[in-house]
Amino acid sequence: MSAPPLLRTLEPVILASGSPRRRELLAGLGLTFKVMPAAVNETPGNREQPEDFAGRMAVAKAAAVAGTRPSSWVVGADTIVVMPDKTILGKPRNREHALMMLRQLRGNTHQVMTGLCLCCLDKGVKASLVETTEVTFTEEVGDEILQAYIRTGEPLDKAGAYGIQGTGSFLVRDINGSCSNVIGLPLHRLLSLLIENRVVAPA
Repeated sequence: MSAPPLLRTLEPVILASGSPRRRELLAGLGLTFKVMPAAVNETPGNREQPEDFAGRMAVAKAAAVAGTRPSSWVVGADTIVVMPDKTILGKPRNREHALMMLRQLRGNTHQVMTGLCLCCLDKGVKASLVETTEVTFTEEVGDEILQAYIRTGEPLDKAGAYGIQGTGSFLVRDINGSCSNVIGLPLHRLLSLLIENRVVAPA
């Protein structure tokens, strides 16, 4: 017998992302939703700050889908990994690039920023925010282990080349902030927006 869901979905919800991690996070709350990945240009602007970029991407993704589904509540999100010098680490291009990223992160503290946008055109609502979590990697991992991790394939479709919710958790020494934010959605912030706008209610 399965456990009852946490939430009831009162309004149509669309996730404007193809990320399986975000789907799992929303499903874990008991939400009923559709998935419509948004196609947007994900290139940072010249001198654009990482926080501004993450926020802009989330709004752009939500707006792209909301334009065709004005009565639905659309969730847009974008997660980036940011080094202390403000360099943005996206998804690795290949295994060599993934190793370079993991070497950069090893023994250092970086920020994971997720831009989040909830919008419904018919209701005139567009709420957006950026949540930041600090993550510190252990320095006690050699290149051989990093290369073995890359061979699992897990890092290749993730910003920063690691998955904190999977095998990549062994890399993390310390985390300051929301763990779900690192995975791809700051659930506490999203849930607050959904309840505030009466999109969901306790089951």
